Amino acid sequence: MSTAELHTLTGAYALHALPDSERHEFERHLEDCEACAQEVRELSATAARLGLAVAETPPRELRDRVLREITTVRQEAPTPSRRARTGGGGRTGRWYAYALAACVAAAAAFGGVAVWQNQVAQDARQEANQAQRQNEQLAQVLSAPDAKTASSELTGGAHGTVVVSQSQNRAVFLASGMAPPPSGKVYQIWFNDEGTMRSAGLMDPKASDDAVLLNGPVDRASGMGITVEPAGGSAEPTSDPVALMNFPTA
Repeated sequence: MSTAELHTLTGAYALHALPDSERHEFERHLEDCEACAQEVRELSATAARLGLAVAETPPRELRDRVLREITTVRQEAPTPSRRARTGGGGRTGRWYAYALAACVAAAAAFGGVAVWQNQVAQDARQEANQAQRQNEQLAQVLSAPDAKTASSELTGGAHGTVVVSQSQNRAVFLASGMAPPPSGKVYQIWFNDEGTMRSAGLMDPKASDDAVLLNGPVDRASGMGITVEPAGGSAEPTSDPVALMNFPTA
């Protein structure tokens, strides 16, 4: 391969698109050609940024389908002949333009997948750590020496118990037999601060039995209420309470 031809391979090399024989020859050329070496570094950095720029979070069903099918699909890398790679004739600038465009697109796609995989793993770790912290705090309230409880029958035959610890300054609400909220709605819990309702978190709309560590300190709250709110919750109650409970007194 001539030196002129080697100068045209920087893009394909940066995107790992050269066959082994040409890659080895081009790497020997790089040792003596600083201009090509600089261009390879710049193209590699650009390809990496393109991958990040198009990164999107795929729908969860796509991830589940890939993980399910990956164990049943055999993946074999194709080994095209040199004739197929060169189109049966000499190299042309147009062929390299098409190849480089395809390689950039592939690099961008793989970059997006890598970012997605990293984000999925990071989200899972964050969710696990958050759940662990909440479980530990919930257990501290329930096992606190000064924990006090109050129970009440709720709407629709459900039963609720609230546990308050002044030393922890936290409260836990335990529900059983809760009817599911209407579609697109969620149960939201509120602290009753002398008649002013302060959000204390959301209940799991799919769970009839739930244990909820109320968000925020008890402070001077004298009780709690539950309302039906749009999914995601509201800044203040938008409906009449379906349950009201007083906190246990000392």
